[in-house]
Amino acid sequence: MIQLADARRIIAAAQKKAEEIGQPMNVAVVDEGGNLLAFERMANAWLGSIDISIKKAWTSRAFDIETQDLAKHSQSGDQFFGIHVSNDCKVMIFAGGIPLKKDGKVVGGVGVSGGSGKQDQTVAEAGAAAF
Repeated sequence: MIQLADARRIIAAAQKKAEEIGQPMNVAVVDEGGNLLAFERMANAWLGSIDISIKKAWTSRAFDIETQDLAKHSQSGDQFFGIHVSNDCKVMIFAGGIPLKKDGKVVGGVGVSGGSGKQDQTVAEAGAAAF
């Protein structure tokens, strides 16, 4: 089970990486049920990315896959084409969502949005590593 203290540590690590790369981000952490546990928006992070970061965290938990990997399989002609419109369009297929694992079991997810896909992924990886 992921605790609020864990979520705060994940967010702090993600924000530290975002500051290092000079890109303000929105960072969300969800629990095992995909419920929002914690969220923070850095100063000047894009408003439009608030919802995206939360949905990236949810998507990574809902499917137990990094959103960047889900994106690879959701292109036209691939097995998950159209998945982004499932679940009332809640599924995000951009880099920056990572499932959080404890003892090999997915217990939550982190979602980051506010920069390029590569930046989002880098910041999400820093957050996940703090868990």
